[in-house]
Amino acid sequence: MAKTPEEWLEQVEPAKKVGLFKLFLGYAPGVGKTYNMLSEGIRRHSRGEDVVVGVVETHGRSGVAELASRLEIVPRKHMEYKGTAFEEMDIDAILARKPQVALVDELAHTNLEGSKHRKRYEDVLELLDAEIDVISTMNVQHIESVTPLVARITGVAVRETVPDWVMQRVDEIVLVDLTPEALKARMVRGDIYPVDRAERALANFFRPGNLIALREIALRQVSHVVDRSLESYLEKEHLEQHTPLAEKFAVCVSSNPAAQYLMARAARMAARIDAELYVIYVDLGADDTPENRRTLQENFRFAENLGATIVKVKGKSVAEEVAKIVREKHITQVVFGHSALQGLKRWLYLSAVHKFLRDAPAVDVHIVRQEAR
Repeated sequence: MAKTPEEWLEQVEPAKKVGLFKLFLGYAPGVGKTYNMLSEGIRRHSRGEDVVVGVVETHGRSGVAELASRLEIVPRKHMEYKGTAFEEMDIDAILARKPQVALVDELAHTNLEGSKHRKRYEDVLELLDAEIDVISTMNVQHIESVTPLVARITGVAVRETVPDWVMQRVDEIVLVDLTPEALKARMVRGDIYPVDRAERALANFFRPGNLIALREIALRQVSHVVDRSLESYLEKEHLEQHTPLAEKFAVCVSSNPAAQYLMARAARMAARIDAELYVIYVDLGADDTPENRRTLQENFRFAENLGATIVKVKGKSVAEEVAKIVREKHITQVVFGHSALQGLKRWLYLSAVHKFLRDAPAVDVHIVRQEAR
């Protein structure tokens, strides 16, 4: 029976010994992912590591084929489907061979019906469980959460995807980068596809606008992975990050419908400097009426549409809880709403802001005027 994402991730506890997973990520075919993977495998082999090729797709590229020939290749498994002969990676043969490192191309590949696993990434996870290091490749458009954006940009629906939870299993990610101009030159020379096919590709998927957008998505994906790695390291070593490497906005919301204006304003501010956006809700036990619960859910849906990360916590003090989140998530800028309050309510509001400034690490604070409920 297939394992759930939670079961796969449970097997990656620090106390359990598993293989290391390295991924070469690209933004389009032809940037050099497979070439880089094979080059790394050859370097490791020259250092004395036991390296095998589990599967490599050469796509007729002589340079890739030449590199692959320098390493031991585990023969593929011959299979038949609807009267046609195919070859798939033989995971059982790799497990029996038990190398130190296995090179597995095209992580998002869907295996032929009748294979041990439905997807190649499931093969990879089994190799990792067997304490075999895996080096793999993939283009960013195959990450499940990215595919809708890619479809809007390119008009191409990506059928083969890798769930985002699998990306959390990657120990090291390397961006294989090439400028769109250099990639186009490779296409024109016929280094990626035959010349006639290259001309069609340049007029469709490989249009300059598509390549620029895909490259930007890949750069952001790697940046997010680096940020997560840094946060994990700081948490593990009980260190505090004094100099954030990337801007992160947080906006504090309640069940007030005016919070949607506040979130939209914060989203525009974050977009101007290419920052991540967090929406923070502190449950003080005051939103227990049906109307408040309804407007609160509407606010959360609005935050999701903005692409924000929603953080919900329970507490007795908004200032204290927001300060904790700012410290944990390494937020650099915080947005508070400010209604036209008078008297005691105005004093309480200003007191909460002052308490936050006292408890929080050094951050920029923005006070945005919003309509009172």
